[in-house]
Amino acid sequence: MQNTAQPTHTVKLTRWLAVGSLLGLIILSLAWELLLAPLRPGGSWLALKALPLCIPLAGLLKNRMYTYRWVSLLVWLYFTEGVVRAYSDKPPSNFLAMAEVVLCLMLFVACALHVRLRLGSTKAALPPDISAQTP
Repeated sequence: MQNTAQPTHTVKLTRWLAVGSLLGLIILSLAWELLLAPLRPGGSWLALKALPLCIPLAGLLKNRMYTYRWVSLLVWLYFTEGVVRAYSDKPPSNFLAMAEVVLCLMLFVACALHVRLRLGSTKAALPPDISAQTP
C-alpha cells in the first residue's frame, strides 16, 4: 500500500528552511573568504569549504530523507568553525562567523524537524496493527 498523502504545510516549510539556510551557508562561505573578510588580500583557499555544502543541495531539493539526516550531522563542523572564529577573529570576520552559527542552527533545526515530521506522518498513514484488534 503506497502512501499518497500530501506533505503538510509544516513539512514544506522545514524543507524550504533547510534549503534556504544551506544556500545561505554556501553564499556566506564564498563571500566571506573571497570578498568580505578573506584571510589574504584577493581571497583565500579557505573558500573551498563551501564545496562540501554543495553536495547535499541536490538531495535536499529532491527531498531525500537520508540527505536530511546526514546534513544534520555535517552542519556541526561548520557550527564549530563559526563558534571558534566568532571568538578568535576581529571584525568583520567575527560577525560573519556569528552569521554562520545562526545559519547552522537554522539548518540543523530545519533538518531535524523535517525528519521528525515526515516519520510521524508516515507512521500515522500506516494501517492499524491487526494484532491490536484481537478481543
